[in-house]
Amino acid sequence: MTKNIFPNPNEEFPVDGIDSVTYIKPTIKNKNIIVGDFSYFSGQNFEEHVTHHYDFYNNKLIIGKFCQIAVGVNFIMNGANHKMNSVSTFPFYILNGWDQNVPPLTEMNIKGDTVVGNDVWIGQNVTILPGVTIGDGAIIGMNSVVGSDIPPYTIVAGNPATKIRKRFDDDFIEFLEQLKWWDLDISTINEIIPALNDKDLSNVKETLKKYLKQ
Repeated sequence: MTKNIFPNPNEEFPVDGIDSVTYIKPTIKNKNIIVGDFSYFSGQNFEEHVTHHYDFYNNKLIIGKFCQIAVGVNFIMNGANHKMNSVSTFPFYILNGWDQNVPPLTEMNIKGDTVVGNDVWIGQNVTILPGVTIGDGAIIGMNSVVGSDIPPYTIVAGNPATKIRKRFDDDFIEFLEQLKWWDLDISTINEIIPALNDKDLSNVKETLKKYLKQ
């Protein structure tokens, strides 16, 4: 019998004999966490690394395809933001026994959904704060704290995470954003892997331009 050579995005453990790398999508139970195919986490129980994610906020964590998320990465959601326009910041409304309903969300310090693009590499022990958008192809250095948006194909690091440099020039970034290689079918992605791993960018552009969506 011929072994199926195509990867399976619903396989929880994609590396033979190793249970410390997991595809995230098949492990998700929370409807407010949305993860694309083939994004992986160096660890298990990814949802345990998404904290303060209370249902009444109705905010989402959205992660694209082919993201690489290292061990110790944590996503802090809006529930970590306390009400700051009143005398006390104490969150009576989430703790048992206190006579206070959840305040109207319009009074809360809500930053919105957290969105991670496609093919993003997040280094070890990074903390992602609520409401940020991380562009496609971004790289985040280890131990960084991300509190603001990161443009596509940009390298950041530090606390707070700050821009180090763009990975490519603007023209090539625009080409990649139009290409959206992660949305191609699996067989095509298999064919273009040599180009995706090629550092000769002029050759890459020439090879891949035929895959641009019309």
